[in-house]
Amino acid sequence: MHCGCTLTTPALSPRLPFEIKTSFSKLRASSPRTHIQTSPSDNLSDKSPATRVSLPSHVSSITSTSNPFVKHCLKLRQSASYRHAHGSVLVVGAIPIREVCMFQTNKDGVTSEIECLLLHEEALIPLGLESLSIRVVRVSSLVMKKLSGVQSTDSVEAIALMRIPESFIDLEDDEEEIVITDCKRWFPSARRVLVLDSIQDPGNLGTLIRSAMAFNWDGAFLLPGCCDPFNDKALRASRGASFQLPLVSGNWSHLKLLQRVFQMKLLAGHPASTTSQKLSLEFAQTLAEKPLCLILGSEGNGLSEQSRQVCELVSIPMEGEFESLNVSVAGGIFLFMLQ
Repeated sequence: MHCGCTLTTPALSPRLPFEIKTSFSKLRASSPRTHIQTSPSDNLSDKSPATRVSLPSHVSSITSTSNPFVKHCLKLRQSASYRHAHGSVLVVGAIPIREVCMFQTNKDGVTSEIECLLLHEEALIPLGLESLSIRVVRVSSLVMKKLSGVQSTDSVEAIALMRIPESFIDLEDDEEEIVITDCKRWFPSARRVLVLDSIQDPGNLGTLIRSAMAFNWDGAFLLPGCCDPFNDKALRASRGASFQLPLVSGNWSHLKLLQRVFQMKLLAGHPASTTSQKLSLEFAQTLAEKPLCLILGSEGNGLSEQSRQVCELVSIPMEGEFESLNVSVAGGIFLFMLQ
């Protein structure tokens, strides 16, 4: 596989409402909390008209997979447009849930991301989540299996309905003047930004976000063609990093604006060639004081033509016979060397 980079919450209110938006525009995580409403027919299509239903406070367990709330949660897991329209995401597994909560607690002193915690009807509240003031709903094995998307639910202790974090910004629908005004707010710091160019595999994308977080990069910029970082597989691979690392989804115009404002150097991982610079400790040291963007290309096609034209191409020298490695492996080496 060609990778493009080679080696050479507060307590909930008494009722839990839901609302379907007819618009396809993606809401910023900083937008007011969206309520999701469904009709008695349980039509949860992205295009369905706004209708209403609630999960009353006395409901503490759900056993049917046809329950409207279960259908809503399933759509959150399956549809990126639905997730972003409602500003919510389904996080499967106690470990990523716990890691997100630990980060939020350390950062703000409070945990406010979880809207609802779904537990198997016979499970204990996972270690580390017992003290949180959150709504807990018990679900049957059938519901847990349907929502988790795995064949065996033995390893799935919990599923959380969580807000998409404020550290995620989608620039797709922003007007140009707003983008220019907000450019310096995309990342708290913009000295080291990972740029993903059409990374479509959620496992690779999640792993790269996790590596960027581990090596103290300032954020990740997602160009068109990337999969959703809040895809369930991407979330599992990122181990909670998608809720911690600032993420911005935009296009080349936005990226060029970021480059211009912060005077950033553009590097791109690329197969070794006569025009590429070899990654080395000496090369990395020459960039120590320079703000930079590192662009990694897609698994199948490598870098886009625009990336190849505007970036300084960098390859990692290798002595084996392979031309390239998986993008998340190569990306980890780039991120470590250039941190």
